[in-house]
Amino acid sequence: MTRFALVTAAAARGLDEDLPPLELALQSRSIAYSVVDWDAQVDWSAFDLTILRSTWDYAGRLPEFLAATHRISQQTRLANPVEVIVWNTDKHYLRDLAARGCATVPTCFVEPGEPAVAALTAFLVQCEAAEFVVKPAIGAGSRDAQRYSRTELPRAAQHIERLGAAGRSAVLQPYLASVDHQGETALIYFRGQYSHAVRKGPLLRPGRDATRALFAPEHITSRVPCADELSCARRALEVLPFPELLYARVDLIRDAQGAPRILEVELTEPSLFFNYAPDSAGDLADAALAHLAKMAGAEL
Repeated sequence: MTRFALVTAAAARGLDEDLPPLELALQSRSIAYSVVDWDAQVDWSAFDLTILRSTWDYAGRLPEFLAATHRISQQTRLANPVEVIVWNTDKHYLRDLAARGCATVPTCFVEPGEPAVAALTAFLVQCEAAEFVVKPAIGAGSRDAQRYSRTELPRAAQHIERLGAAGRSAVLQPYLASVDHQGETALIYFRGQYSHAVRKGPLLRPGRDATRALFAPEHITSRVPCADELSCARRALEVLPFPELLYARVDLIRDAQGAPRILEVELTEPSLFFNYAPDSAGDLADAALAHLAKMAGAEL
């Protein structure tokens, strides 16, 4: 019998809304599975395919998480693969996408040890937006992400300095005001094929501190993407330096001119919002079976 591992984190137990529909889809296909914490001491070789799902505490434990995924990949087939995880868990990948011709949200990085005020001042000379965002390059769930106005430079600089003092790179991006009324569009793909999309409401409120929870609560609704959004997301997937992936999510925001821009490409542990697209959990289960067959065939 085919057996899958669905990988989560102890801190995420009971929080993953994707898990119940995925479990039902696997059960209906007679696929045995276990829900396993990524840092658990288990025999990963007992699984035919291990799928990362809600490993949402990785940002604060990245070296340990990457080491664990390396160990897992040596014992079983891992989706998505280790090289994808290493690349995707650090938002410096946005530089790679921009260099490959993708329309990303303009992004500047401030590395630990760089003067925060000077870096922020230089960024704002280039940034025309009235507001901007500071967040860590390694982070998830909008933790440590905050929105600032141009009158809040001292607070923003302190935010950058706090990240730098902890050895963390900071990301600076303009706050694209379209998100306040249009939201983000998140497009989900299984094995490179478009599945469905959702609208994610705005998360960062002016004057509010960053969330201290595992992730910030989101307002999600179904959405039919526009042709230009599909084209933008497709371009991102086409230029990825990896072979076909089991799952991918591309998050887009429209800029001041109305053009879609890539905010993030989520390839490690993205929510896939099964509850907003009938049969999508089953589609992932079928894609996982096909993915397993292809990986097993390549090993022969």
